[in-house]
Amino acid sequence: MKYFVYILECSDKTLYCGNTNNVANRIFHHNSTKLGAKYTSGRRPVTLVYEESFDTINEALKREVEIKKLPRIKKLALFKSV
Repeated sequence: MKYFVYILECSDKTLYCGNTNNVANRIFHHNSTKLGAKYTSGRRPVTLVYEESFDTINEALKREVEIKKLPRIKKLALFKSV
C-alpha cells in the first residue's frame, strides 16, 4: 500500500497539508462530507495542488511534519516548480 502527503489550496487561498492512503477519497471528504478536516470545512472547495507518495506511513508522517514547518513561500515553491 502507498501513503501520500498532499497539499490542498482552499477557496480562500490558504494551504492545508495532510496524509492519506487514498488521495481522491480524501479530497472528496474534504469537499463534501463531515469527515474532512475542520480547517477545510469552512474553506471549500479545496483543490489538490501537490502530492508525494511513500512506501510506509511513518515516511509519510515524517514528510508531513517537514512540510507543515515550511514557510508558505516554500510550500508554494513545491508545487509551482512542478
